[in-house]
Formats: sequence, C-alpha cells, structure tokens
Amino acid sequence: MDKSYKDEYDPEEVRVNKSTVTNTPNLKGDWLNFYLLLFLYILQGFPIGLSSTFPIILQSRKMVTYEEQALFSIVLWPYTMKVLFAPLVDSLYIKRIGRRKSWLLPIQFLIGTILIYTSKNIDNWLPETGKPNLRMIICVIFSINVLSAIQDVVVDAWSLTMMKKNNVGYGATCNSVGLPIGMFIASVGPILLVSEDINNKYFRVTPTTGGLMTLQSFMYLWGIIFVLITILIGIFKKEKCNSLELDHKRISVFQNYKLLWNILKKPEIKLLAIALLTARFGFSAMEAPSNLKLIDAGVSKDDIMIIVTGMYAMKFIMTTFLSKHISGPKCMDYYLTMTPIRLFWSITCMGLVYYTPSLINNNGDIKVPVYYYCLLALIFAVNELLSFFMLLALYAFFCRLSDPCFGGTYMALFNTLYFLGWLIPNTLVLQMIDFLTFSTCSNDIKNNCLTPDLKNVCAANGGSCGVYVDGYYITIFISIVVGSIWYFVFRNRLKNYQLIRMRV
Repeated sequence: MDKSYKDEYDPEEVRVNKSTVTNTPNLKGDWLNFYLLLFLYILQGFPIGLSSTFPIILQSRKMVTYEEQALFSIVLWPYTMKVLFAPLVDSLYIKRIGRRKSWLLPIQFLIGTILIYTSKNIDNWLPETGKPNLRMIICVIFSINVLSAIQDVVVDAWSLTMMKKNNVGYGATCNSVGLPIGMFIASVGPILLVSEDINNKYFRVTPTTGGLMTLQSFMYLWGIIFVLITILIGIFKKEKCNSLELDHKRISVFQNYKLLWNILKKPEIKLLAIALLTARFGFSAMEAPSNLKLIDAGVSKDDIMIIVTGMYAMKFIMTTFLSKHISGPKCMDYYLTMTPIRLFWSITCMGLVYYTPSLINNNGDIKVPVYYYCLLALIFAVNELLSFFMLLALYAFFCRLSDPCFGGTYMALFNTLYFLGWLIPNTLVLQMIDFLTFSTCSNDIKNNCLTPDLKNVCAANGGSCGVYVDGYYITIFISIVVGSIWYFVFRNRLKNYQLIRMRV
C-alpha cells in the first residue's frame, strides 16, 4: 500500500465521530427506515432458522445419526466467510442503483428462486419414510446460506447509514428483534404448521388429516415473499448517496482487503478475535444437543416447538425494555456478568435431560405430565433470557466499534468471529457425543449399535441397544470446564478492552 493511501485510509487514522453516537436518539422521520431495516433482518434470519429446523425434523423421524447431524451442520459454514465477502461488498457496486442495493436486489431474488425450486422437490428429498436425500438437502440449504451470508454483510453495512447518525444504535435493535423473528418463522413454521396433531388440537374445530400447510407450500410461499419484497425495494427505496467515504473517493477491492489486513493486525482486534472464537464453547453442549436428546427420550418435537414459540415472544418483549439500557459504553460488563450464571445453568439443563425418561415414561408408555412442561418451559426460559441478554450486549458493542465508512468490513469481521465461535464447537460437540457414547446390543456384545443399520440388526435378532456411557454428559462437563477457564482468562482483559477508545 502506498504512503498516500495509508495516510488517508489507515484504520489508525479513521474514526467514527463519537459525538454523533452520544446524541439523543429520535426516530422522528426515521420510522420507515427503521421498519425497512427490521424487515430486512427478518428476511436475513429466515435461512438461519431453516437450517436449524431440518435437524429436528430428521431427528424426530429417526432418519440420521449424530454424526450425520454434524455433517449437516456444515450448511452454516458460509457465515464464517462473511469477512471475505465484505471488502467486495464495500468496494463493488453500481452507483446508479445504490451501494447496498446493488448487492441486495440480486441476492434476495436468487434466495427466493432457490426456495421456490426447493419447494418443488422437497417431498422427494425428505420422504415420510425411508432414507432422505441428505446430499441434496445440504447442497440447497448451503447455497441459500452462501447468499444469505452476503446479504448479512449488506444489511449490517446498510444499518449504519440508512438512519440518521444519532439513531445508528437502533441498528442493533433491528438486528436483535428482526433476526429472531425470521429464525422463529423458519424454525417453527415447518414443524407446527405442518403438524396434523398440533393443528387438530389448537386450530381446528373438526379434526382432519394434514397440517395447515405442507412443507412444500411453506417453502414456496417464502420464495414468493423474497421475490416480491426484492422488487418493491428495487422500485420504491432510494438509497442515500455514497458520501460517507472519505473525500468521496471510491476505494478499490485491493485497498479494502489491505484495510482488513491492517485491522486484523491491531493488538486489540487479535485479543477480541481469540475471545470471540472461544466464548461459546462453554455453552455449546447445552444448546442444540439438549433438544435432540429430549426428542430421543420421547418428548414430541411439536411440544418443544410450542415452548420455543413462547421463548421468541419473550425475546421480543425483552428487547423493548433492554435495548436502551445495554447500549452504553460498557456493554461487555453485562456480557461478562451473565457468563458464569449461564455456565451454572448448563448443569440444570443436563439434569433435565437425565431425568426426562423417568418423568415421562409410564410403564413403557410416553405420557408427559403437565408439571414436566412447566419445568421444561422454566429451564428453557432462563437459558434463553441469559443467552439473549448476552447477545444484545455484544451486538451493541459491535455497533459502537464499527466505522460507517467501512461498515460492511467491520461488522462482517466482528460477526464472523462470533459466529465461528458458535459454529466450531457446535459441530465439535455433536461429534464428541457420538465418539464418547458407548452402546451394546443386549444379545450381541460385538454389536456397538453406532449406526441405524446395526440397531436394526440388533432388533431383528430379538435384542435391544442399551447405552452404558452417554457422551452427552461427558461433553457437557468438558464444556463447563472450558467455559470457566475462558471466563477467568478473559474477564479482566475484556473489561479493560472496552474502555479503550478504538481508533477505527
């Protein structure tokens, strides 16, 4: 990089005008932008929710092993590449269309098209009985997530400039509310709306076959929604001019990648990167694996989704009360305060999984008592409250650090590090559970029952598979130990780190 560019664009010399952040927020004249940004985040959350609902469907139909679940988790890996897309998003655009619309319009249109294509084939790929076409499902969801990851960069960057400067903090609110709504629709809809039992019980006067929708119609509907919203944004939303770049100069792709490299070399960023990459390991074994273990124990996926629905409603209410209070200069204090509490709560979740079979199994018949649902809802609620509170604090921290001139790059970097810190242990713990679980067939000690085929062989010979060491509990213990070490290593460092005036 030549000296003139370094002097002009070096991250040590480029900073957000902090005075604009401290101005009193006022959405007067910004409400339409606020709701548009909120809706864009809803669309952004939809592919993530879709990626989480397929493992539950597959697990409930006894179609896959935990190892195959770990394989399916690669569909979320495109979100780890956001930081590589960001310099392209910040640099390449058609000025006449708009810096962010140049990317948003074709990406959302493609997502809608793929959803429509998937709807035409999903019944063949995911039959009610038999082996699913896991390869095609993974390929399609992976492709959607590649596009969604780029869309994520675009929307995060646009959130820094769409509203007035004194309202930039509301970008975190739109993110924290919109993403869960999109994830909720995509994760709960394909299960509850498709469920015959749930719809006969809660939505119909006269019971009949089938749900309110089929999985095929659900995917088709949202494909159409993506396409229509994209067309409306293209026609009616006018983007502000690109005046945030210093001296109104357009920065090349190479210069943006060089900027990213300079940012990554900063000592503060290195420390933050290590902390974010390891922060979620302490909670990873408590999250998705716990739901899968409850389904294995006999809890209906429909019942779990009903409770999850209540959790989302609680998140939306929380955001209204908490957004203004945790967006101050010490966001990380809130995150660090909640960390040991949530680690302790992992033990409670583990206890629930352990006692679930004895609480719902009545002489071989699965019968879930009302008090169990209350207990399950309570444990889920506390865990979600802690998790969401920590997420709000962290996202507010990211927004305060990000420079609007290079918003896509900064927000993508922070979000990529945090997402990697969730995805890596999430994939790892699923592998660990399988690896650390030891089973045997009751009438054939050589049969370890590791695969569905071996379980079928055991059953065909009149035996039954019994687990004598469950890797889930070992993995939970390891996660809590690692999380505790993380807390004591990074607690004081991150508290001091948030007090540094970042020169971004």
